[in-house]
Amino acid sequence: MNLTTSNFLILSFFIFFFFTSLLNLSFSKPMNCSDTSRLCTSFLAFKPNQNQSFSVIQSMFDVLPADITADISGGYFFIKKNCSCLTTTHQYTTNTTFTIRQNVGYVYNVVVSAYSGLAFPPNTRRAARAGSVVSVQLLCGCSSGLWNYLMSYVAVAGDSVQSLSSRFGVSMDRIEEVNEILNLDNITAGDVLYIPLDSVPGEAYETRKINPPAPSPAPASSLANGNFSDDQVNHTAKSGSHVPYIWIVGGLGVVLALLVLCILVCICLRSSSCSSSEEDGNGHNFQILRKSGFFCGSGRYNCCRSGDFRQTNGENQSHHQVVAIPKALGDGMFEIEKPMVFTYEEIRAATDEFSDSNLLGHGNYGSVYFGLLREQEVAVKRMTATKTKEFAAEMKVLCKVHHSNLVELIGYAATVDELFVVYEYVQKGMLKSHLHDPQSKGNTPLSWIMRNQIALDAARGLEYIHEHTKTHYVHRDIKTSNILLDEAFRGKISDFGLAKLVEKTGEGEISVTKVVGTYGYLAPEYLSDGLATSKSDVYAFGVVLFEIISGREAVIRTEAMGTKNPERRPLASIMLGALKNSPDSMNMSSLKEFVDPNMMDLYPHDCLFKIAMLAKQCVDDDPILRPNMKQVVISLSQILLSSIEWEATLAGNSQVFSGLVQGR
Repeated sequence: MNLTTSNFLILSFFIFFFFTSLLNLSFSKPMNCSDTSRLCTSFLAFKPNQNQSFSVIQSMFDVLPADITADISGGYFFIKKNCSCLTTTHQYTTNTTFTIRQNVGYVYNVVVSAYSGLAFPPNTRRAARAGSVVSVQLLCGCSSGLWNYLMSYVAVAGDSVQSLSSRFGVSMDRIEEVNEILNLDNITAGDVLYIPLDSVPGEAYETRKINPPAPSPAPASSLANGNFSDDQVNHTAKSGSHVPYIWIVGGLGVVLALLVLCILVCICLRSSSCSSSEEDGNGHNFQILRKSGFFCGSGRYNCCRSGDFRQTNGENQSHHQVVAIPKALGDGMFEIEKPMVFTYEEIRAATDEFSDSNLLGHGNYGSVYFGLLREQEVAVKRMTATKTKEFAAEMKVLCKVHHSNLVELIGYAATVDELFVVYEYVQKGMLKSHLHDPQSKGNTPLSWIMRNQIALDAARGLEYIHEHTKTHYVHRDIKTSNILLDEAFRGKISDFGLAKLVEKTGEGEISVTKVVGTYGYLAPEYLSDGLATSKSDVYAFGVVLFEIISGREAVIRTEAMGTKNPERRPLASIMLGALKNSPDSMNMSSLKEFVDPNMMDLYPHDCLFKIAMLAKQCVDDDPILRPNMKQVVISLSQILLSSIEWEATLAGNSQVFSGLVQGR
């Protein structure tokens, strides 16, 4: 064999090895696709770290609580997402956005770490900035029709085709076929695999779910293999069918004893011997029940669990665990979940005796104060006892709805004279303060990306109470002062004092009420007939969109011709007039006169025009022609992604980034 032949054989061997390696690693990349119009349902298996709470996961993956199932024992969340073929790369992906929390590292590294290998982060070396919103593509797959779903799964150390087959109840052949695995041993940590599924993985996950009891011990051989034989399963089933007689008698005895105990407790709670009245030093009377309350929120706040309070300095702190029930509320206000209850002394101390320095603002039904309650930052709304109806409405709604874009209820306190509602503290305050002359209020103007994201956040919160709660509600007071911003400038809807359950009828939903709300946000049909529906909330949200674009208030004072008195005109009518003279995004000179100058022309004109047209649809006089909030969410999601892509094209030369406009 001469040198040339030898070199040729060596070269051929390396080429063969190279292409074999590519085949073996092909499953670690997104599946190729050609039909860019295809859309399917997929799942992503995600194992969060300690800092990623349920609400954070919702935000990261842009999903609703119902889209998340869980494997409690394995610590995985299974995220349901729509998957499609990306036009540019012909790979299956699904889109989301990620908000960076800290000024640490680079965007690429932060995103890779947050999603644990499931994401295609933007290819950039831009430094991470707190509050920045990043467009992220997640790896997903669409099945060929032989199974219902594909689930993206990032392999960890110790994974094998056999172990994955056992864990997910899928045949090894299926996993090999989908992922084109040629070498069963060639699975390394970090590889993205696609698990073919016939049904939705995991179990429904509740935000307050308690870890289930540990399963009964299984034989060592079964645990080692990760599954059970048919004989073992049958033996378990049969053994459960022969219950000894003594266990039946004992079980009935325990049930009877518990029943008697419950009756005695109920009698005690209703009797005067188990209740009393107390009065604090300021003449505030309480009706006290010796019974601890239950927190009705998502469990994110340490101060909200009755068992979390610890005595200090050896003092008797039992008064922190009593429940003060305002007499005007009556019995049966809360059906299942009950809010945490605080004493008046706690509220007064937390707010520094309602000092002016702690005052956050005034609402229609009371003042709101900052407080430090049991080492937690809170916001406390102080109301007079005459506002019992609004107080009860807010408590009822917030005890039933929990969403990352709704302000969370923590609890309440009550006296004969006053009512106090305790919420999570939302650090950046009202959206209104960041839109209308923000510099005078000590705020920096919001960038276009941030405005778009806040609008989407608020839309998601509103969509949730309209369509995804067990009983549907209308808010009836959507406005920029009732949209609050957290430390990352993400939006949360607040103030449910006017919220009302909407009834379903043959002609749709309807709720006839007296007209309440704020001038400038009220839909025409609501003003004329008192008909409150989800479409009246949509109208108000359209006005909010116009405020976000223009930076102007919902009602504008203008100097009328021939008179010294200023005229009050709704912003919606002014913006609709401007849109009439702006037929498209290329000819929007009339509309540009009403674009917030604080954005310094740093925005994509086509995206701004799309939001203006969406707002126009929302404020249509005919409620039937208005979109529902689900359609609004979809539109705003698409506009946000387009805005982020626009921003990416300016990398290196732009004065804009996804946080605040700095005025550089």
